[in-house]
Amino acid sequence: MTEKDITVGSKVRLIARPPYLKTAEPMPMLRPSDILEIGEEGTVIDRRPGGYWGVRFARGAFLMENQYIEVVSDDAAPPSSSGENRKDF
Repeated sequence: MTEKDITVGSKVRLIARPPYLKTAEPMPMLRPSDILEIGEEGTVIDRRPGGYWGVRFARGAFLMENQYIEVVSDDAAPPSSSGENRKDF
């Protein structure tokens, strides 16, 4: 995954836990990494200096590096409920 794949507003998934988490607040604080589970999804809220992305997860916003997150593809989206491809047997 490259930096170009991630943009503000992208849905991302945690693929590995960093040794600790840094909150994405004006005065960042360090938190234990077990606050988040691998596989949790969040939304990129901004780009930060030093190669970090601000990502909002259900349990808070944290600064994440590329190596810990991947973009969630839209291919895995559930089928639409409009009934277009519905088959009744």
